[in-house]
Amino acid sequence: MTGRLEGKIAFVTGAARGQGRSHAVRLAEEGADIIAVDICKPIRPGVETAIPASTPQDLAETADLVKGLNRRIVTTEVDVRDFDAVKAAVDSGVEQLGGLDIIVANAGIGNGGDVLHETSDQDWDEMIDINLSGVWKSVKAAVPHIIAGGKGGSIILTSSVGGLKAYPHCGNYIAAKHGVVGLMRTFAVELGHHMIRVNSVHPTHVATPMLHNEGTFKMFRPDLENPGPDDMAPICQMFHTLPIPWVEARDISNAVLFLASDEARYVTGVTLPVDAGSCLK
Repeated sequence: MTGRLEGKIAFVTGAARGQGRSHAVRLAEEGADIIAVDICKPIRPGVETAIPASTPQDLAETADLVKGLNRRIVTTEVDVRDFDAVKAAVDSGVEQLGGLDIIVANAGIGNGGDVLHETSDQDWDEMIDINLSGVWKSVKAAVPHIIAGGKGGSIILTSSVGGLKAYPHCGNYIAAKHGVVGLMRTFAVELGHHMIRVNSVHPTHVATPMLHNEGTFKMFRPDLENPGPDDMAPICQMFHTLPIPWVEARDISNAVLFLASDEARYVTGVTLPVDAGSCLK
């Protein structure tokens, strides 16, 4: 029995760890070869943030996991804010692997703390540049290869529950993730005649380093001196209709896989929540 993506080639951004790694591995499990990129360093050079930066070793581990599935992978350390670098990475990957069928524009950052009218210019610009412009640049760099292949394809953009509803104290993130929906719908309209489908996934809390880190624990439980995931779990669960605090990265990857596969061959322009019922609250 062949995999659901046998013979396909997928470009995944933010692939060093977390959801991006999970997506790369899940697509490889179903037969896809992978072009994987990640910044692999702090987004602000020399500045430590609450969420530790991905590393070259993280990206190498993703490559090892894909190779362990007997799939090919090409990796590059790339900042999605740099269009020329993203394009060079995609062009090189396509040259080595032989084409492109799937784009998973997943790279992004999280934040929290400030009300919107007190958000700094730097925090605003950084968020929009990575979580919105970076998604646009990733598709812009890669989609000509899908068009050139003449076989159609699938593009999946990572938004968030915060792309469908508002939360306080993260307005730049909410704005960027809402913007991703606008990108998705416009790309779906403009690329449909090429049989290229474009959809977005909208995760709730996901058990990755972006959620499970000391800074987030303290943000959710400022009343505790050294909070951990167990302390944060009851608050996270309050966001959901199902009685769980968060989902696993693989839960999002399974949605990405469905949208990438021929099982979703006529699904386009869809916002697909994987949110434990968060949008119902």
